[in-house]
Amino acid sequence: MIRAIDQVSYWSGKTFAWLIVALTFVVSVEVFKRYILNAPTAWIFDFNNMLYGTLFMMCGAYTLAQGGHVRADFVYTYLRPRVQAGLDLALYFLFFIPGILGLIYAGYDYAALSWRIGEHSTVTAEGPPVYHFKSVIPIAGALVMLQGVAEIVRCIECLRTGAWPPRLSDVEEIDVIDTQLSKSQYVDEESRRVAMDSAKAIDEAARHRTVAPDDDEGKAP
Repeated sequence: MIRAIDQVSYWSGKTFAWLIVALTFVVSVEVFKRYILNAPTAWIFDFNNMLYGTLFMMCGAYTLAQGGHVRADFVYTYLRPRVQAGLDLALYFLFFIPGILGLIYAGYDYAALSWRIGEHSTVTAEGPPVYHFKSVIPIAGALVMLQGVAEIVRCIECLRTGAWPPRLSDVEEIDVIDTQLSKSQYVDEESRRVAMDSAKAIDEAARHRTVAPDDDEGKAP
């Protein structure tokens, strides 16, 4: 179940991540038109907001699946896995579920009203339609809620076993660091290994894992 939901979040994030390519293209064309041709597009500000906003919202479930949202690591990291799981489980029921349900409910009402009135942007005189863009709010909320179910199950599994279930692997920033260091003629192998071990430790601590052993860890069966 966890892996199936993680896959949904993974592919939705990967799919909508391509919007950054579209956004880069649109901005580049507009810069050329504005400063070279002296012919700016009136609605480009709205269009850029829609592209970036959709990218930001639709990648929320992917970020949650990767354990990439901000957390107070200076305390959380040093807790045992079962304590982390118990704390997360309580916070999911106290804040996450009510908050995301509120986002879905309000977002649906917000989008439905926008569709009914055929809402257009008021930033410019001939602003583009925004009702399709506002539909992203409840859809993104539903995806985050679905991933939240997987996170709750992940917490329960950790409480049962004392270890966090694995997450789907993806390219990380430390992979880029490893590639850069491996190609540098100024870094020897030992220094590269030490730097990568340090980077991996920081990354592991920041992505919903722990540096403290669990109660049963290391004990004979």
